[in-house]
Amino acid sequence: MLVPFMTAKAINKLRDVTIKNAKPKEKPYPISDGQSLYIEIMPNGGKYWRLRYRFAGKQKRIAFGVYPEVSIKEAREKATAARQQLRDGQDPADLKRQKKLQTHVNAASSFEVIAGEWLEKAKLHWSEGHTVRVERFVNKYLKPDLGKRPISEITPQELLAVLRKKESEGRHDTAHRVKQTAGQIFRYAVATGRAERDPSRDLDGALTKPKEKHLAAVTTPAEAKKLLIAIDAFEGSKVVEVALKLSPLLFVRPGELRHMEWQEIDLEEKLWSIPAEKMKLREPHLVPLSTQAVALIKEMVPHTGRYQYVFPNARGVSRPLSENGVRTALRTLGYTNEQMTPHGFRAMARTLLDEVLGYRIDWIEHQLAHAVKDTNGRAYNRTTHLEQRREMMQKWADYFDSLKNDDNVIVANFRHRA
Repeated sequence: MLVPFMTAKAINKLRDVTIKNAKPKEKPYPISDGQSLYIEIMPNGGKYWRLRYRFAGKQKRIAFGVYPEVSIKEAREKATAARQQLRDGQDPADLKRQKKLQTHVNAASSFEVIAGEWLEKAKLHWSEGHTVRVERFVNKYLKPDLGKRPISEITPQELLAVLRKKESEGRHDTAHRVKQTAGQIFRYAVATGRAERDPSRDLDGALTKPKEKHLAAVTTPAEAKKLLIAIDAFEGSKVVEVALKLSPLLFVRPGELRHMEWQEIDLEEKLWSIPAEKMKLREPHLVPLSTQAVALIKEMVPHTGRYQYVFPNARGVSRPLSENGVRTALRTLGYTNEQMTPHGFRAMARTLLDEVLGYRIDWIEHQLAHAVKDTNGRAYNRTTHLEQRREMMQKWADYFDSLKNDDNVIVANFRHRA
């Protein structure tokens, strides 16, 4: 029979005063509380709770912690639970080891740990801006509630409760983006064998659908003319002025323009070579420079030519221009965030190059650094249609000059579609 090692009739006899008055000796010694529970006084003064018992014919013992962190009452409760485990045919010490092991396993498979692994791998293929956004979703919105939880135990309801917090603030788009990020983490856990399924899939339709928003942009020749004339009249720092004037000419992503470096520019070849690590799709990109764009960049040489960035930050030349630099300039010109944004120059180019100047969509998309594939499904490399894109970028800059200098808006030229 599996029973604790105890006398037939034992009485709890330990009191706090007894334990507090117990002095250390050269060797450890026990003071019994009865029913095989005792406290062991160590030579260094430590006082450890133990329970002696027999299991499978062997005498064993289990530790319950250190006094006074573990009180007499708590030690007795732990001993009672251990005796019940013995009556159920279980070894308390083995159960304790298993629980400790499971705790370590859970910690290694927690949402926090797996999210960190996923981020380290995924961000190798992301732009800096996208990385910052996703890290905010994980660290600010998901980890506080789910971080310590074993990822395999997180339920759809738990995840929904986290998402509801953003939804209740009216931030419906953010709630959906956080859900999307959580789903990617769960699917990574499934792929690496630490979860059975992605609970975010059960939440389809559970969140309020965000209102469809279109990025603010100027997309008609008349509006473009008004904007370009306003840009030419901008008065501000040289860095912001030139960055603003280049924005419509190059129509790269705002972060790519801010991070332009002198070593990437070849003024003789009239070419800007953006390395893969700066691009959203993590592919190198070539931006042909029109004569007008080259002239603007040359204006920066005496101002920032000795620095790393063409457009350094006013607070420190080792950093690029603030992401609000061009945006604030547009506000200064009277354009609200609902009328035009730095990213809106891309939409403007996409629309006018297609609908007014009549250039081929694949040339435009390639210049926008979108994922474009040929008829065989292969991704174009950075030099694809380079000469055609050179011509397109020069015609684009010339079109701007004509808009600003001629009261008659230029009509479409569809010959480029061939």
